Amino acid sequence: MLKKNATTVKVVFMNYPLKSHKFASKAALAALAGDRQGKFWEFHDALFKDYRQINDEKIQQIAVQLGLDQTQYEKDRRDPAILKKIQIDVQQARRLGITGVPAVFVNGKRLKNWSPDGFQKAIDSELTKGKNN
Repeated sequence: MLKKNATTVKVVFMNYPLKSHKFASKAALAALAGDRQGKFWEFHDALFKDYRQINDEKIQQIAVQLGLDQTQYEKDRRDPAILKKIQIDVQQARRLGITGVPAVFVNGKRLKNWSPDGFQKAIDSELTKGKNN
């Protein structure tokens, strides 16, 4: 879908670590620290692959497996700017009324139908509106 709409769609990922998951905040910090070394999506995917097994050791194991510079990774994980980004994302999610994840929006409208067809219809609808304005 992204390939088909590469010139018209931008994906924005926001963090919303749920309090019900003990390691969600640590995982978000770790993924954003990994992003500084160009490994956000790899880190994200590894975290979500085994999300029920996430703990401090698993997060560290992922960082090592991805070949991150460990000194830089640890420094970045403690960077207040990363924590601030997560806090801003959480505030935005709350303003949008998000109570669970994942949540998907197309042009500010919450998407209910996550099928490929549902995504494409929402994108096409917004593109059509843009042409008519």
